[in-house]
Amino acid sequence: MSARDWPSFSIITITYNNREGLRKTAASISSQTTADYEWIIIDGNSHDGTRNDFSRYGIAHIICEPDKGIYDAMNKGIKKAQGDYIIFMNAGDMFANNQVLETIKSYTQSRPDFIYGDAIEDNHHKKARSHKRINWGMFTHHQAMFYSREYLKYMRYRPEYKIAADYDLTMKFLRRSEHITYVPTAICVFETGGISQTHAKLGRDEQFKSRRQNKSCGLIANHMIRILQIVRYSLRQYTPRFYWRLTATR
Repeated sequence: MSARDWPSFSIITITYNNREGLRKTAASISSQTTADYEWIIIDGNSHDGTRNDFSRYGIAHIICEPDKGIYDAMNKGIKKAQGDYIIFMNAGDMFANNQVLETIKSYTQSRPDFIYGDAIEDNHHKKARSHKRINWGMFTHHQAMFYSREYLKYMRYRPEYKIAADYDLTMKFLRRSEHITYVPTAICVFETGGISQTHAKLGRDEQFKSRRQNKSCGLIANHMIRILQIVRYSLRQYTPRFYWRLTATR
């Protein structure tokens, strides 16, 4: 396949025993107003009936085999991708509306290295923070980020991380990026209840480790960031209305 034949987007979906979630994601992808994408499904050898639906996803490139976890599966997706930009939409995740890819495509003419936008979470519009605040944690959901494949094809998620490999890779990716574009619109509907939320402490610990290994800030600053992350998590848990008010206005 020559470069001019590549689709604009590679949508990579990781799934394991989430048949209904994959159906939701499939419906969202197929409703997009542009067909300038490829869909790659990496299934960890599901046994809940997911594989019975594969014939319904005729446009998808499907790899169905055991893996070593979500980040190993995501690395398989990167290796297979051919699009100009890569986005990860895992089983259960959806685009915010049927024009998301069409909208993002209009921002790719200047060939940015990285594109990101807002998200919908718990029926709230969650505005992205600036990518320059990556030290403070993920500035938007991973499902609201488009990575230039030209850069990402040389990078891989570190499987020793259980939760924060996406944070670690994004930090490294941004260091290599010169042209970064923020799109002020919702990109995804994030399915809550995933491992990053149910194991928040582990996520904070892994982010701390990533910042230390990447030397992105000093030791004292690193500890302060983790404390403020705990405060933010507590606000969400115990005063959700206040948390969402802050999120909407930042």
